[in-house]
Amino acid sequence: MMLLTRLRLSFSVLLSLLLVVAPLGAQPKKPAPPKIKLVLGIVIDQFRYDYLTRFEDQFGEGGFKRFLNGGAVFSNAHYPYTPTVTACGHAVFMSGAAPNENGIIANEWWDRETGKRITSVSDPNTKLLGGREATGASPHRFLSSTIGDQLKLITNGQSKVIGISLKDRAAILPAGKKPNGAYWYDLSTGKIVSSTYYFPDLPAWVKQFNQENAADKYFGKKWEKLLPEAAYARSLPDDSPFEKWAYGKTFPHTITGGEDKPGSKFYGQFEATPFANEMLVKLAQAAIENEQLGADDVTDVLTVSFSANDILGHYLGPNSPEAQDITLRTDRMLADFLTFVDKKVGLQNTLIAFTADHGVAPVPEHAQTLGMGGRMEVKEVTDAINNALSKQFGEEKWVLAFPYGNVYLDYAAMERRKVSHETAERVASEAIKRLKGIAECFTRTEILNGQLPRTRVANSVALGFNTERNGDLVAIPKPFWMFGEASPLATTHGSPYSYDTHVPVIFYGAGVKAGMFTTVSSPLDIAPTLAAILKLEPPSNAVGQILGEAIRK
Repeated sequence: MMLLTRLRLSFSVLLSLLLVVAPLGAQPKKPAPPKIKLVLGIVIDQFRYDYLTRFEDQFGEGGFKRFLNGGAVFSNAHYPYTPTVTACGHAVFMSGAAPNENGIIANEWWDRETGKRITSVSDPNTKLLGGREATGASPHRFLSSTIGDQLKLITNGQSKVIGISLKDRAAILPAGKKPNGAYWYDLSTGKIVSSTYYFPDLPAWVKQFNQENAADKYFGKKWEKLLPEAAYARSLPDDSPFEKWAYGKTFPHTITGGEDKPGSKFYGQFEATPFANEMLVKLAQAAIENEQLGADDVTDVLTVSFSANDILGHYLGPNSPEAQDITLRTDRMLADFLTFVDKKVGLQNTLIAFTADHGVAPVPEHAQTLGMGGRMEVKEVTDAINNALSKQFGEEKWVLAFPYGNVYLDYAAMERRKVSHETAERVASEAIKRLKGIAECFTRTEILNGQLPRTRVANSVALGFNTERNGDLVAIPKPFWMFGEASPLATTHGSPYSYDTHVPVIFYGAGVKAGMFTTVSSPLDIAPTLAAILKLEPPSNAVGQILGEAIRK
């Protein structure tokens, strides 16, 4: 009996121990990850990575610092192709496809079929909606799908996708092939417009937005410096000779365009001010509210591209006090916008990707004070080609167009003079290379035959070269050199050099693991990484890598 009692007591003790130990050894269940209700793609046009470091001490807490402190920051991200221009950067953003595959080789190019220059989004089969009577625009030349398109494929079209910007190409290309809408600014009327590619008429909420004349409210407003004068000592002085714009030389800038009431001159000046970014935020907020973006469990997409920074930067350069001030104001504006998104959708339910479509070069005259760079007139290049080919083969106007470093030769002239394409390209290339501001020139034949040297610059040209759309030669200026001496612009971008290629790539929010990473990366990696977080098939032509460091396990 005593033995049985002992056995019962031992069993009771063992059972008690098991009950105590088992919960301690069990793995706690991981909390369910937040539902990603909204993918928010943010592009700041002409925003070099170094703006984040140059002005970090002057940022507030809720804008760029929110991203830098709580996001996955890739500080070594460069565009790997040439030319680094707006249309290309926005086409890459949500597709992960380089220009050689997505077909968007520049803002505009020479179309041999029509015999004229065309833009990346112009579409003669559409009409503009909401502004003046004009031809509309669409993504019909874009040869890749985007994150928004991929979401629509797997949700049977339930995901809503909207793109907005001041520029048509910046609104259209990130939104993809079949979004619910793309909206941009008509600088002739100051209205928000779209095209019949998307719908037969503007949605009621956009009409209401236009009735409120958002741009007109800024007529006569003064743009004054956000911070005390001493804060701008790191930038060039107000009276810098490098600025090329009708604002005058010093703050404050009164936004009227020299008109008595809002008109086309005012609307043109307005789009190069921080006030245009403020208007765009109001449009983005209206889109979230009226389209009910992020309001249910089906993931939606909103892409917002802020163009004012680029338009201003072209006229005044990256070292102007205006460039500094618009960066600081963009920081505050971004903080307000993120607060709104948090209230309406919840930042814990929002996956954000932030980048720029390209950087910008210093004003050439400024670079020259340090012994670098210069300007080269487009006519200087075309004259060199025409003279060399005419001298060797006969008098002709051999060059049809020279957009963004691409030379389009006249095939009819080659046929008349019985000159092969390869020979004409070689003679023209040799003539270009003799010019003092030229670093490299590559021919179509070299590119298509895989005869390029194994250099970073040559590889960037190949990635930017679409066989159906590019020209016969690609000319690359030397560092800090700029095509277009007769241009009213102070500076530009488009080169394969770091000041044009180095941009932010930052992920923030749902599914993102925060950290600062020096991984060699590119904006091509944004779409594949978003696809991995969203558990999507990547867009059709994506070639970027998945940035695994950014993904919360």
